[in-house]
Amino acid sequence: MDRGRRQRNGKAVKTIHAMTALVLLTLAAPVAQAATHSVKDGVDAWSNGDYAAAVRTWEPLAQKGDADALFNLAQAYKLGRGVPLDLSSAERLYGQAAEKGHVQAADAYGLLLFQEGERERALPYLQASAARGDPRAMYILGVAHFNGDLVAKDWVRAYALASLARQAGLPQAAEALARMDEHVPLADRQKSVVVAEQISAQAQANRERLNTAVELDTRLAQAEPVARPPSPPRSPKPAPQVTAAAKPKEPPAPPVAKKASGAWRVQLGAFAVAGNAETLWSRLKGRPELAGHARALVRVGKLTKLQATGFASRAEASAACARLSAGGFTCLPSRD
Repeated sequence: MDRGRRQRNGKAVKTIHAMTALVLLTLAAPVAQAATHSVKDGVDAWSNGDYAAAVRTWEPLAQKGDADALFNLAQAYKLGRGVPLDLSSAERLYGQAAEKGHVQAADAYGLLLFQEGERERALPYLQASAARGDPRAMYILGVAHFNGDLVAKDWVRAYALASLARQAGLPQAAEALARMDEHVPLADRQKSVVVAEQISAQAQANRERLNTAVELDTRLAQAEPVARPPSPPRSPKPAPQVTAAAKPKEPPAPPVAKKASGAWRVQLGAFAVAGNAETLWSRLKGRPELAGHARALVRVGKLTKLQATGFASRAEASAACARLSAGGFTCLPSRD
């Protein structure tokens, strides 16, 4: 009798232990979810010199497509901190972040491509960086214009770009200018002063526009939606009487650009608020390099990428990006 009671009590204790473990696991689940780290947590660890912890924080976020995490991981691989130095991994991660519209990643990606000898692929990134005033990109483009390599030979623009890079403190630019002085006529060097002022002013405007777009994008993403009050009804107005003689002729239909087709695209930006992508497209769609190219809005996580589609080759997409970059717009070639 006592033995049977002890067996029943033992089973009851085991059941209670199992239920207790289940309750503890249930209670622990929200705690584990709350322990999710952000990109900033990794930045704090990096600032404290704990590079391995920073990398561990960024890796899962990068796998989910976070552009900042991808860029930070690329930096870690480029510097060899927290991970072995690996420029191939850095280049890959820079490229992924650049495709998501990360400007700093695009700057670094263009430079790495150029250093690896991928000059044609690097060119649109370098042009976009130079249009924002990056001295390294200005120096490379200045030398390219001087030699007529990949871009048109233009000694005035070459001297202007190299001068701006030297003013930014880039030592290589001073050496390049010393060599250019041996060949560029004085008249062209004088013209370059005005061109340098124009390039600098445009770069400043591009940076301000980019900063404003990012700030507006952030504010709109964080803003609470506000319902608009209904507009008051308007009194209907009588339709004007138009006689047959006074009726205007309908204007001829505008020419329709032939719809372009192809697997290549150009990415024009990435936005947390899709409406900002629509706003940018309304400004760009009338440009000749985008004529006939359809707009695409591609959702990647919380971002909306704005792309123009239908380019037949990388060269065609890069050429369009080069013209857009010269106009002060960020542009990156990509594949479907």
